Amino acid sequence: MSTSAAIWSHRGFIAGSVKREFQARYSNSLLGAVWGVLNPLALVFIYIVVFSTIMQARIPDVQSEMAYGVYLCSGILTWGFFTEIVTRGQTVFLDNANLIKKLSFPRICLPLIVILNASLNFAIVFTVFIVFLLLSGNFPGWVSLSAFVVLGIQLMFAIGLGVTLGVLNVFFRDVGHVFGIILQFWFWFTPIVYPIAILPAWIQPIIQLNPMTTIMSSYQSIFVFGRQPDWFSLIPVIVISFLICVLAAHLFKKHAAEIVDEI
Repeated sequence: MSTSAAIWSHRGFIAGSVKREFQARYSNSLLGAVWGVLNPLALVFIYIVVFSTIMQARIPDVQSEMAYGVYLCSGILTWGFFTEIVTRGQTVFLDNANLIKKLSFPRICLPLIVILNASLNFAIVFTVFIVFLLLSGNFPGWVSLSAFVVLGIQLMFAIGLGVTLGVLNVFFRDVGHVFGIILQFWFWFTPIVYPIAILPAWIQPIIQLNPMTTIMSSYQSIFVFGRQPDWFSLIPVIVISFLICVLAAHLFKKHAAEIVDEI
């Protein structure tokens, strides 16, 4: 049975797992899923209103008072989506060890459940962000549709990296600890809370080598400056993402049977 056919035949298991995890997140709370809207709303409010209006942080060459808040949100919200997939992906097989040992199902379902849950959470956050932009008069218009293309590239990169780390982490437990440290440095070496233009000239080419720099700059171009991202600059990121996905598929197919024994 092909991978796609196996996934389709277990679609009920996947959908049920996503639903249970979403419900578990808000179980025993009076407001339930409403917190899924209130939390990102508070986040967007802090970034856009507090940083831009109260702290009066500004983006060079942009007149809008809320530009820096939008700059922060466009980067931090999408970075959060990336890190949720990657960090949960790297432990997905270890976290579900009992499930893997007790039930017979395609192991690829587990990373897929992680991806769908992260996508659901991000969809809520991103919707709140877009609504806020509309109400505050900072919505960039039709150019915002370009964000979904960038999001697809980022998703491919995150999936490939997450599955690769997930397989490696089963056999080499240090992988998870090392990557946790790398991720902290990675955040600060990505222009999310600062414009790359303010950095010293000698370090800017180094920061540009980071694939997430190009992805974050694309979001910022769309939501802050209201223009299309530099599509040509995204070509290397697409190639890297594709190669990582190929590596992830190879590692998973090669070691899928051994995962049960190792965990």
